[in-house]
Amino acid sequence: MDRPDPRAAPDTPPDAGDVTGTSGAHSPDEDRATRGGRRARKRISLALQGGGSHGAFTWGVLDRLLEDGRFTVEGISGTSAGAVNGTVLAYGLREGGSEGARTLLTELWTRIADRALLSPFQPTWWDRLTGNPNLDASPAYAIFDAMTRVVSPYQFNPLDFNPLRDILDAMLDMSVLQGPGDPKLYISATDVTEGRLHVFRGDSLSIDALMASTCLPFLFKAVEISGRYYWDGGYMGNPTLYPLVHECEATDIVVVQINPIRRPDVPMTPTAIMDRINEISFNSTFMREVRSMALINRLIDEGRLDGPACGLRPAYIHMIGAEEEMDRLTASSKLNADWGFVRDLFDLGRETADGWIEETAGALGRRSTFDPGRFSI
Repeated sequence: MDRPDPRAAPDTPPDAGDVTGTSGAHSPDEDRATRGGRRARKRISLALQGGGSHGAFTWGVLDRLLEDGRFTVEGISGTSAGAVNGTVLAYGLREGGSEGARTLLTELWTRIADRALLSPFQPTWWDRLTGNPNLDASPAYAIFDAMTRVVSPYQFNPLDFNPLRDILDAMLDMSVLQGPGDPKLYISATDVTEGRLHVFRGDSLSIDALMASTCLPFLFKAVEISGRYYWDGGYMGNPTLYPLVHECEATDIVVVQINPIRRPDVPMTPTAIMDRINEISFNSTFMREVRSMALINRLIDEGRLDGPACGLRPAYIHMIGAEEEMDRLTASSKLNADWGFVRDLFDLGRETADGWIEETAGALGRRSTFDPGRFSI
């Protein structure tokens, strides 16, 4: 199918409707039935994983879901790049509906790719010729990878320069997201000294919270907020699901997966080993949450647990991911924000979401379509 040009504002799709999910804007009946000739809407929450420039895949997924027009987004939980995508999505939905969100997400990734033109992390001429997005052969990446093993960002980046902050400062007024209304936004970060998850929500949402959620400790100094210090949220929740279960009414949580759960080969180089360790640790907390929810659902279905009496309700988990395609990418490609690569990930995200809508969206409100029992970590 034809793809929109991400550098241009997307056209308004037919029957798209407004998926802002603003509190009180849509009754439950409107979620279950068509109104005014439009397709039935399904209330969902979104859980967005982090993964550097691989977040462009999530951009494509979100663009396709917004274009479809059948989904009302009640809550968004995001970590790292997922927090950035989620914040821009929530801001766009509150300020301009589905089309406003699509336009703003396009602007975000266009700005990121434009900034990347000045980055030393560039594909080699051979990589560009062969279409290889991994930066393992890039001299700048090799030097940087070796340097981060012996020097910390407190030495090589003493001013804590992060171009992402300037991009977000120019695009967002975080006060818009601090008040009541939908989508509700939850940003995860890791409290460095306490070793626990911290979720920013409501009036604690800020650009600093986003910087905390995206703070890889090998690249940036820990982010200080109100006397606490934070690293990337992926270490404790990538992303965390509990706010979507306990603070949102939507029974369906759609997870946009970036980090592969399984890998076909055993890593054997130091870099590959470290990359796999990070993937496993980033996925482990998420998988534990999903397995807990699957157990609660099963006990409720079997009548062994009175959900309402316990204050529990079913939570249906769905996954949109392209694990086979993402498996071909090494961790180095997460620093590659070249426009061609970003656009390829955007297209892959749209294509994957399109297939998910066709095959899976009908199960929303009835059952989970992601089975955590298929995976082991």
